[in-house]
Amino acid sequence: MGQVAVDINGRRFQVACDDGQEDHVRELGAYIDGKVKQVADQIGQVGDPRLLLMASLLITDELYELRQGGSGVGQSGGAGMAGGASAIEERAAQMIESTADRLQDIAARLEAS
Repeated sequence: MGQVAVDINGRRFQVACDDGQEDHVRELGAYIDGKVKQVADQIGQVGDPRLLLMASLLITDELYELRQGGSGVGQSGGAGMAGGASAIEERAAQMIESTADRLQDIAARLEAS
């Protein structure tokens, strides 16, 4: 089992990962750190939990947009794998939308407190 140090918002976190996945986890950590910095630049340092939540919302929104952009593939009435792929994409989009809704509810409650 590999170990990777990931820096997010100036704090170092140790993350376990599968052997050989260390570079990938570092890249993911750098991407998250970039989103956290983007949020901090926009709204200021409002605490790690809120910054991480807002960065998660941004990343989830990006993923959602990518899924939506690709969800038209295979929906032209084709059969076989195209039909199965569109069903999987539709289910993934529903899951992402549900997660985004829950995160928005959490963010609203955090802002109200």
